Amino acid sequence: MQSLIIFLAVILILLIISWIGLRIKPKPFKPFSPPPKETRSLPLPDDLPAPVERFYRQVYGERVPDITSAVVSGRARLRLPSKRGITFPARFRFIHEAGKDYRHVIQVTFFGLPLFTVNEYYLDNRSRMELPFSVSEGSKVDQGANLALWAEAMWFPSLWVGDPRARWQAIDDETALLTVPYREEQQRILVRFDPETSLLGIMESMRFKGQDQQQKTLWLNEALAWKSIDGKLLPTVGAVTWFDESKPWAFFTVDEVVYNINVETPLQEKGE
Repeated sequence: MQSLIIFLAVILILLIISWIGLRIKPKPFKPFSPPPKETRSLPLPDDLPAPVERFYRQVYGERVPDITSAVVSGRARLRLPSKRGITFPARFRFIHEAGKDYRHVIQVTFFGLPLFTVNEYYLDNRSRMELPFSVSEGSKVDQGANLALWAEAMWFPSLWVGDPRARWQAIDDETALLTVPYREEQQRILVRFDPETSLLGIMESMRFKGQDQQQKTLWLNEALAWKSIDGKLLPTVGAVTWFDESKPWAFFTVDEVVYNINVETPLQEKGE
């Protein structure tokens, strides 16, 4: 009986330690703040659907910045595996050459210390996700990565009107369809806007979960909070959900956004 009590006490202590370790936020990545280039602006197009026009006027006004690159950094909470896993704290850095390439660096932590790092690349229309224990790549992974390339422009939405390859189509007074390029094809993202604030609320698209999936799953990107960072109105908290999992598997909170810097080297690097 005494041995059982000791065993249960040890298990309880380990559970408490784990619970504490999974709630300690990591420190943010070092600021990514090389001197930015001067950003020119472009006039807001005059043929946008009504909810899209209201959104851009709310965020930018009469003119939109010409953003060619972005580095978005912050902290996250990720459920791994996404369907019925453990929720880990993490820190992230998303590096974009706008509308062309990206690199994701996600460092999963425990007690604020790194457990492992995910390096995900989408370069020249090809995706590769490198984990310590596996590599994910292939045509279906590419399909999902291109959707992420354009969906993550919610942190620099001027891309959706500044890039001539992107097209908006009216749906109703609160919804519009965004069409973006994918190789020789096109992909569609349904965008819903908040009727009270006019800000972007949620983006919906059909995405393969992985290379082994036979069917696409509805993929939801939600802007949960908008705030001003360095004078720029941005979605500072976002959630990502696979529709068949009923609740978000990832939450991203933004600490820093830097625009229009040279990202050629960071896109190719490993680690942080």
